[in-house]
Amino acid sequence: MKKAFTVIRTFLSRVLSKSLDYVEVIGNKLPHPATLFGLLAILVILLSWLASLINVSAVHPDPEEGVVVVNNLLSGSGIRWMYENILHNFLAFPPLGYVLVVMVGIGLAEGTGLFASMIKSLVLSSPPRLITAAVVLAGIVSGVAVEAGYVILIPLGAMIFHALGRHPMAGLAAAFCGVSGGFGANFIIGSADPMLAGISTTAAQIVDPELIVNPVVNYYFMIASSFVVLFVGTWVTEKIVEPRLGKYDGNVEKLTIEELSPAEKKGLRWAGISLVLFFILLALTVVPENGIFRNEDGEVLNSPFFNGIIFGILLMFFIPALVYGIIVGTIKNDKDMIKHISKSMSTMGAYIVLVFFAAQFIFFFNESNLGLIVAIKGASGLERIGFTGPMLIVSFVLLSGFINMFMGSASAKWAIMAPVFIPMFMYLDNAYHPGLTQAAFRIGDSITNLITPMMSYFALIVTFAQKYNEKYGIGTIISTMLPYSIMLTIFWIGLLFAWMLLGIPVGPEGPLFYTPS
Repeated sequence: MKKAFTVIRTFLSRVLSKSLDYVEVIGNKLPHPATLFGLLAILVILLSWLASLINVSAVHPDPEEGVVVVNNLLSGSGIRWMYENILHNFLAFPPLGYVLVVMVGIGLAEGTGLFASMIKSLVLSSPPRLITAAVVLAGIVSGVAVEAGYVILIPLGAMIFHALGRHPMAGLAAAFCGVSGGFGANFIIGSADPMLAGISTTAAQIVDPELIVNPVVNYYFMIASSFVVLFVGTWVTEKIVEPRLGKYDGNVEKLTIEELSPAEKKGLRWAGISLVLFFILLALTVVPENGIFRNEDGEVLNSPFFNGIIFGILLMFFIPALVYGIIVGTIKNDKDMIKHISKSMSTMGAYIVLVFFAAQFIFFFNESNLGLIVAIKGASGLERIGFTGPMLIVSFVLLSGFINMFMGSASAKWAIMAPVFIPMFMYLDNAYHPGLTQAAFRIGDSITNLITPMMSYFALIVTFAQKYNEKYGIGTIISTMLPYSIMLTIFWIGLLFAWMLLGIPVGPEGPLFYTPS
């Protein structure tokens, strides 16, 4: 029996390895995301011309809107519109401003060393029996600044486990699960939230030009998801991954983990105090009935508080980072502060190029009416076959996870998927709010982030692993992380299913269902 089980396991392992080889080959043949969006923009232009030739149209659900026809972007008026709006499309694309503004605060927090000290403090202050949970939790929290998680925490996780006499790959895997699997989970709003919300806003405005998806639209669900990732990451590490790895017999010397210096401890303490004071001050602007950031009628939703939440997120990082930097000496004057912010901003060049082409694709798609027609017909088709309700959203989660195996960039995937699926789900009889669709996408993207070689940091993870065994490769990482991916899929979809059955909003201004204004 044991021999038969071994044969089956070996066979399945080979099949999986071959399949992943094919995934890697196909994924490597995809063009750069910016090029991909440029090609997609050209494809939209050609499709608008072809669709107009064959008179593609759809009946709008709102009788006042009548019949929706395709706008031919190769017509005289279409060419004039494109020529006049290239710059507008780029500047009006919400993720551009959202991300650049938030990066001012995040850049300062990274540059001063605040994020690195926070991660070390969280991990090193935990009791040995809770070290696995601490590493996973630190990974989740590091999602506010993705680079800090991948570059600092993942090798630190391996180093901590090794220093404690545990297998370093288990520590690496636990940290990787928290950082990458936790893309859709966190206790703090990070740079990904405004980016995704901006794309969702642009897609939602295909249906409702007045609808704005705010960056905290998934916050309630993100907090609940954090506990799912924490539980799964800890349980899988201790019950599946570490027993499978066995005892580490490599010859890498155990490193002494440096404690935080007195200056770092003092900096963290005062950074925390400054953050609490900031939250108190912010609360005073919105909690009292006459709060300055409430609407004139006293409403909190759709108030200045949420309309300006991007600046609030910036200050949430900026103030503690400034206090920390001054105390530890990484900020001695204004030039140091600008240097830290500029260094972080200098890494955004590739993102700005990507946004330029992504904006053209999305605005072309919107102007052509192709997205609107696809959404109307798609929603009608889903209702004809009766495929609605929680199972529809679950299927969308799995589709997002599948696409993630071939295309690593979350913003690139969402920029392609959002203009189709957000309007489609908004046109169902039981229409889903864009916030729910975005939350479902984040789950799908997270559950396969751990096993796709297309993830931008995957090669770096392999390099970290090879420090402990030069034979470790892509297959090692994928086989180690696959249990996390499977268990996250099961538990996270279970959470989403229960969430929808209970009718809980996914966040502020994030109801499950969309009601036309």
